[in-house]
Amino acid sequence: MRNAMIIDGKDNVIVAIEPIAKGDMVTYLCGGQEKTLTALEDITIYHKLAACDIAAGEPVVKYGEHIGIAVSDIKAGAHVHVHNVEGHRENLDDKA
Repeated sequence: MRNAMIIDGKDNVIVAIEPIAKGDMVTYLCGGQEKTLTALEDITIYHKLAACDIAAGEPVVKYGEHIGIAVSDIKAGAHVHVHNVEGHRENLDDKA
């Protein structure tokens, strides 16, 4: 049974669609294929977890868009939230 979902194929985070306990198998559909990984932490419903390892300084991608920058290395299956992601805003003044 799927307990998480990926929003866009470019995303490197998945969203828990039910509470997930540390050690549980996380199952989600990506590109028509069912994928699994082990949750490294308890994940609250609707919170994000890393679908793959994300290195410090790399963008966190959800909805196919950069939503922040990893402030530390994040292992696949780890909770992705304010404790390990820094907000990222584009400089819209430079856009013409």
